Amino acid sequence: MRQRIVLAALCAAGLLWLGAGLGLFASAATPAVAVPPPLSDTAGSGTEEVAVLAGGCFWGVQGVFQHVQGVSGAVSGYAGGTKETARYDMVSGGRTAHAEAVRIVFDPRQISYGRILQIHFSAVHDPTQLDRQGPDVGPEYRSAIFPANDEQARVARAYIAQLDQAKAFPAPIVTRIESGHAFYPAEDYHQDFMVRNPHHPYIAFHDLPKLEDLKRLFPDLHRAEPALVKAAAR
Repeated sequence: MRQRIVLAALCAAGLLWLGAGLGLFASAATPAVAVPPPLSDTAGSGTEEVAVLAGGCFWGVQGVFQHVQGVSGAVSGYAGGTKETARYDMVSGGRTAHAEAVRIVFDPRQISYGRILQIHFSAVHDPTQLDRQGPDVGPEYRSAIFPANDEQARVARAYIAQLDQAKAFPAPIVTRIESGHAFYPAEDYHQDFMVRNPHHPYIAFHDLPKLEDLKRLFPDLHRAEPALVKAAAR
């Protein structure tokens, strides 16, 4: 059974103390640390670019980037596998090659691809955890970057090498660069999940602290109003 479902059950039963004692909520108590921006970045052109990133449960990844200045949209979904297996009931089994990912649409005149990666590595997830993120375990929770083109792939590889060389983290980065994969939006009930469910036990313990990290580490890039998927669909 997925850990986030277990966490919700514990809270509903009034057993939060048990979860804390088992260390299930450790990620909420560990403040993020800003890493330096990339030395090499994309040139940026036009008014709209796309980044697809994976870093654990897509609820939190989407929820953070929806509050980033210059981001006009962030959609939860799946990347790395086929269209036929891009379904939550299949992806959650960990055998589809998909990762829970988020498609981020941003204006390169306001924020660069490199800065998007800097936020991802600083506030969104721990890139040193292999095939897991916090309490969620499995390849569908891997740290991965799905570049839209060769330039994004180059910048991502160079940035990972830069951070490893600088020993920005206490362990090597395990983030995978996975080119040539399509992105498939997740089911409607996953969209805007953090905004719609701020009191959900998993969100409260694991994702809202990430939003606080965004505010603290990148005050110039944080915006109060999220870019909602539902609002864009109207």
